[in-house]
Amino acid sequence: MEARPELIGDEEATGAAMLFYERAHFRHDPRWLLPQPPRLCLACTVELLQPTSGASLVRKKHMLSCFHDALTKHATSVTQVLAQNETVCTHLIGILFGLLRNIKDGSILDLSMEVLIQLIVQLKLGPFVHYLLEECQKELCNMPTMRDSLATMTLLGKMVDSIPSLAEILVIEHGSLLEHQLKGLMYPNEAVKAAVCYLYGKLYSSPIVAEKLSGHFREKLCSLFLTTLDNAQTKELQINCMGLLRQLLKYDLFVSIIMSKSGMAGSSENAEVPQEETTLPLVLKKLLLSRDETLQVASVHCMAAMLMRSPAKYAPAFIHADVPEFLFEHLSCSSEVLLCPVYSCLLLLTEERLFFSKCHTVYGIESLVRSLKRILQLNNPELLKQGLLLFSEILKRQPEEIKLFTNSATCKDAGAVLQEAVRSPVLEVMAEAVGAAAAFFRKDHLGSPPVPYGELQALVQALLDRCADLLPPASQRALFSRDLALVGGYPSSGGPGRASQQQGEILRASLEAFRNACRLAMEFRDEPSARENPFTAPSTEKEGTLESFSEFLLSACDSLCIPTVMRHPEQTTHPALMEIFFSVLNSLFIIVPHMKEKFSKKLASSSFIRLTLELKVRFCGGQRNPALNHACSNFLYSLCLNLLSSEETGAAAREGLSNILQRSLPHINLGSSEILWFLSDSLFVDEATRQRQFCFLLLLYFAYIHEDRFLPEAELFSAVKSFLLSIQDQGECPPAAVFRAALYLLVICQDKGEPLEKASLSAIRKTLESIPDLSQVYSHHPCTLRFFLTYPDLLSRFGHRVLELWLTWEDRGNKETEDPASPAPARPPALPHSWGPLLHILKSSSSVLLILLDLVYTSPIDVAQKVLKVLRIFLEENEDIQVGSLLRGHFLQILQQLLVESGASLLQASSNLPLLLSLLFLVQPKNEAQKELDSTDLKLLHQVSNLCGRCSLDDVEMLQPAFNFLYWNLHQTTPSSRKRAVAVILSSTPLLTLLQKILGLTWKEPALGPVLPGPSMKETALLCSGWLLTASLSAQQHLGGLEVHQKLTVELNKVLHTLTFSKRKAALFSVSILRFLRTALEQNFSSALVTLVSPDSGWSPSWEDSTLSPLSLYQVLSLVISLQNLLVQKDLLLTQAVVGCLEALLDFLQTRSPDVALHVASQPWNRFLLFTLLDAGNNSFLNPEILRLMTLFVGSSSILGEDDISYVLQETAKVNFSELSTATLRALSSFLLQVQSKGALSNTASAMAVQTLLETLSGRTSPPLHHQDLVCLGGVAVSYSHIQD
Repeated sequence: MEARPELIGDEEATGAAMLFYERAHFRHDPRWLLPQPPRLCLACTVELLQPTSGASLVRKKHMLSCFHDALTKHATSVTQVLAQNETVCTHLIGILFGLLRNIKDGSILDLSMEVLIQLIVQLKLGPFVHYLLEECQKELCNMPTMRDSLATMTLLGKMVDSIPSLAEILVIEHGSLLEHQLKGLMYPNEAVKAAVCYLYGKLYSSPIVAEKLSGHFREKLCSLFLTTLDNAQTKELQINCMGLLRQLLKYDLFVSIIMSKSGMAGSSENAEVPQEETTLPLVLKKLLLSRDETLQVASVHCMAAMLMRSPAKYAPAFIHADVPEFLFEHLSCSSEVLLCPVYSCLLLLTEERLFFSKCHTVYGIESLVRSLKRILQLNNPELLKQGLLLFSEILKRQPEEIKLFTNSATCKDAGAVLQEAVRSPVLEVMAEAVGAAAAFFRKDHLGSPPVPYGELQALVQALLDRCADLLPPASQRALFSRDLALVGGYPSSGGPGRASQQQGEILRASLEAFRNACRLAMEFRDEPSARENPFTAPSTEKEGTLESFSEFLLSACDSLCIPTVMRHPEQTTHPALMEIFFSVLNSLFIIVPHMKEKFSKKLASSSFIRLTLELKVRFCGGQRNPALNHACSNFLYSLCLNLLSSEETGAAAREGLSNILQRSLPHINLGSSEILWFLSDSLFVDEATRQRQFCFLLLLYFAYIHEDRFLPEAELFSAVKSFLLSIQDQGECPPAAVFRAALYLLVICQDKGEPLEKASLSAIRKTLESIPDLSQVYSHHPCTLRFFLTYPDLLSRFGHRVLELWLTWEDRGNKETEDPASPAPARPPALPHSWGPLLHILKSSSSVLLILLDLVYTSPIDVAQKVLKVLRIFLEENEDIQVGSLLRGHFLQILQQLLVESGASLLQASSNLPLLLSLLFLVQPKNEAQKELDSTDLKLLHQVSNLCGRCSLDDVEMLQPAFNFLYWNLHQTTPSSRKRAVAVILSSTPLLTLLQKILGLTWKEPALGPVLPGPSMKETALLCSGWLLTASLSAQQHLGGLEVHQKLTVELNKVLHTLTFSKRKAALFSVSILRFLRTALEQNFSSALVTLVSPDSGWSPSWEDSTLSPLSLYQVLSLVISLQNLLVQKDLLLTQAVVGCLEALLDFLQTRSPDVALHVASQPWNRFLLFTLLDAGNNSFLNPEILRLMTLFVGSSSILGEDDISYVLQETAKVNFSELSTATLRALSSFLLQVQSKGALSNTASAMAVQTLLETLSGRTSPPLHHQDLVCLGGVAVSYSHIQD
């Protein structure tokens, strides 16, 4: 046959296949030639592969390769060609199977097997499959030994793998093959065994075949297979055995059979492991200990597959085999493929109690923590999630009696791992970490000292921070904002989508963890070792202690937990979330008892009472959600008791209210309108209903007192009024705290309601009269004050006590440091906001004013001081002489009553008498220069004088305000009234005797020890008043020539000595003595009231001393030096007093000895002193005191020369006189007149300038300045005019 021309062009494409074509193909029909390249002739392929072809193995292998390529590339064409003749097809299958049987070359065998299987699969014809199976069966039956069965068994396995339906055919129609498979397992060739196991694995992968082979497995295969698996040495056999095992483990029946054959099924805690038999757990453990990762992974997967069937049934077998120990050891590996099944297997083992009682968790917890720490560095969320789930289950299920963490380092590491896991951005990982953290907070996990409070605190912080980050930011992040609306009120995020739902689950888990942390803190309170943490360094103080941890929990709840829950949308829809939340709040009251009152107030002021009531209405009606109802009721119960404790309620009263709350709170679930209706019920009310009314009133009271007013005030006012009438009608007397709540709600809502009618007032009054102490029902609020002082019936009966209570509570913790008797403080006193109503009432009610005056005398000292403060502010704002007269008349009555009733014990009759005298001084008008004293004033003056006469030197607080009052009478009244006042005072001999003793205190010897010797501050103030009063009395007596019944004696040398050594004394003290000395000098030491004596020096006085008597020249010079030293201090009041005294001294010397006067005025030191005072700036000489001082030195050229005077005149001419004060103008005029009279200017122009200035000044008067002449300095009443003039 000639070669066909169409084939010549494909020579290069067909390659070596054309070589055989040229030699043999001429005999074959063209229909056996493949239409696509390679142009392979199937007939040639058959001829070449048959045993009688004589072709070499190399050529046969090449032909098999070409045929394999053709099947791979052109399977359809090949099957179409072969389908033309089934005989040829069958013959080809037989040839290929013969190659498997006869050829030992491994590569040809593999290629032949692959081609044969591919051909069978592509033909898809049952006869060819059955033919091949029959050939395999014949081969196995005719085979003397199983040694040559490897290829056949391998072929059967791959056929079943390629054609799964073949498994059923093989078992049903060729069941004898199973016997050959069993023989193969017993044959001592692991390659054969591996092929058999592979075939079994494919057979048992079919559920139908597995069911048919169940008996075969139970009776024949199971034990043989376990032995094979145990003794397998090659990796191929081990892998195929594990493959078969994994297929078997898919069925409960086979698992049960295997475990029963292993003698392990249903093993209990006390069962013994049979050592002589092959057991699957031990075999799997052996594979787990191999160094092959594939076998380790397969082993763990098989364990997990068995345990998933029934952990309780099969876990004990693995536990007895110590498998958990090695599973934990493998957690140290770096293979994520192995870690995942290990985690799964351990997780299944945690369901068996034996896993924990055998202490496997104690052994493996450190490995688990280290493993989690490594996984956190990887990017494998699924693996981390599984590890955290295992950790969580161990923490939850670990028995309390077996401590999990045997060393603190592992415990701290566990906390650190959980912190980092909580911060994971993957929500699923975070959720598992939160669950593990919740289980971590257990006393038996953390109870051994030292307790890692720092790590626990950091974990809680991480939990709450992460939860807060999950939620969208609120407009107000600050906790307890008043702008938050409640359920339906706190700001919420978007709708309940999947993300929101997942966030809600995490939030609930985090709250559960926080609750467990709080429970842990409560349990540690009873453990001294945990409470004190003895291993904590002493220098750390509160750090690392239970106290600091508890305070942290409170702070974290305040700043993070509460805002996070309130911002989450599920807080309004998920009862379970809120049940945990309120349990947390309730536990915080216990773990931080010293903060429970403050925390309760904060919660109440943040509308939590309203929130709790609305949750109960929404979710707890009709016995729904009993857990939430219980949590809410417990929270309200604790909250109310804490708030009651802060109000200093008695123990007995608290116990009664506790019973009311405990019985009623679980049954309260009414809305706003229902509460109002419930309180307004005027029909007969049974005891249970009344108790609930009491409970509602208490809740509303605590809500309203903390500014959470969630009911309409007009309706509430009416409801409370109905309640009060109801208890009156039924003759009941509610507990004092309940009535206080009702009364508070009534007064707080009074502006929104109508004025109370007579019946309601009568009911209130009767109830109040039945209460022994009004403080039990008093609530401190301006509305309470206004309520009692507005209605005359209540004012007359309870006004005194209400005012006292109001003042007792008012301004707590804000004590003013200034002297309350001071009528003119440096700045206006701060007026508490709630004082406004009282001051407003005082303007319209004299009765209230008199009640306040009584309180000064009858109330405790702190209340009396507050009354004094109120009256001072009131009198400053309302300068009404009628009010002053009213108060002075009332003062007189009080003093007369005291004098009559108390007798000799007057000073012990009232500790508030000093305050009463302070108020008496306060009510005197200070801005009136001339006041005529009436009979009441004179009587008061007489009573106060007598009162002072009965005092001792120890009664400083009594004498000071009394002396201030006497001093006022001598300086703020008309001359005629002043004369009468002096006569009244001088008539009191005991008063003058006391004044003599007080003056003697000036030079008493200082006690040893104090840093600043001398009198105390209060005694110094009294001494100042004593000297000023003495000076005033002496001047007025000398002026009026009044009769003196008791003289005062003063040692002149001691007075001068006191001025010389006055550096450590107050300036006012020097001022008062200087004013006294000035008065004596002005009177030429001839006062009928005061006698100044000098001690006998023992030698004859000089002529100068006799002239200056009772002064000596030495004393004069010493006094001048003292005055100069005092001037250098540049204190305004002191300067005025010194200048006045120096003027009086020079006048005295001029009269007695002009030479000495000239000597004193001409001392060089005076010029230095004068220029020291003039260094204050431009025109500083225009100060009245400096002008007066310069006036003294005019005529002494060494002190104030002509050039100095000319300079003063030039500068004075430039001044605008309208801007100068009256005192300055007067002093300037005196200076100019002195210059003119002394002829101190030789220059005619300067003399004319003096005359011009005098003429200018004579026609000018400065407008009077309205300033307060009498002031209180350091508690001492001082008249500026008394010091200056």
